[in-house]
Amino acid sequence: MTVATGSAVAPERRRAPRGSARQSIVAAATELFARRGYEATSVQEIVAAAEVTKGALYHWFGSKSELLTSIYRELLAEQTERLAEIAAGDGPVRERLHAAALDVVAHTAEHLAELTVWARSAHLLDDEHAEATRRERRRYHDLFRDLVHEGQLAGVVRTDLSATVVTHTFLSALGNIHTWFHPDGPLTFTEVGQQLVTLFVDGLRAPAQPEPAHPAAG
Repeated sequence: MTVATGSAVAPERRRAPRGSARQSIVAAATELFARRGYEATSVQEIVAAAEVTKGALYHWFGSKSELLTSIYRELLAEQTERLAEIAAGDGPVRERLHAAALDVVAHTAEHLAELTVWARSAHLLDDEHAEATRRERRRYHDLFRDLVHEGQLAGVVRTDLSATVVTHTFLSALGNIHTWFHPDGPLTFTEVGQQLVTLFVDGLRAPAQPEPAHPAAG
C-alpha cells in the first residue's frame, strides 16, 4: 500500500536487509503487542525479546509509536500495491473485483497478528502517526471504491448503492472479524473471509434485465 511522501515517519526511509535486527524488532514487538497489549509493552521488553540494543531499535524507529505505525504502514503499502495491480489488469471488471476482495482476505490472513494488533491499538497513536496512516488508508479505499464504480459503469454492479458505502462496508466487516473470530471454531479465518467475499460479490450483482416482450404470433 503506497506510502505517502513527505512524511517524517514513512517506513521506507530506511531499508533493512533480510534477517536484520529490524526484522527481529518487528517480530518481537508484534508478538508482545498481541500478547500483552501495546500500552503494557515497554521498549526494554521489545529489545530484550529481539535480542538487540535500544540503540538498534532507535536506529530504525524513532519511538514505540513509530514502530507500531511502521508495522501497519508497510503492510498497507504492500496491500495497496497488490490492489493496484489487480485493478489495472485486463480481465472483466467483475473478475477483478472478485480477485481484489479475495486478495485482501488472503493478505489479512497472512498478517492477522499484525493487523489485529493495529486494530486494537491505533487509537493510542499520536496525531502525526495517525494522520499519516489515515492518508495511506484513504488511498487504498479510493482504489477499491474506483474498482466498484468501474463495475457500476460496466453494468455488472448494482447502481442503487454508493460505491463508497459498499467499499467501507466490506473493508470494515473484514477488519472487524478479529473481534469475534475464534481460531478453534469450525471455520478458519480464510474460510470466514471467503464467505464474506461471497456475500459481498453476490450482493453487488446487478439485477438481470427483463427480457424484451415479443409480440404474439399472429
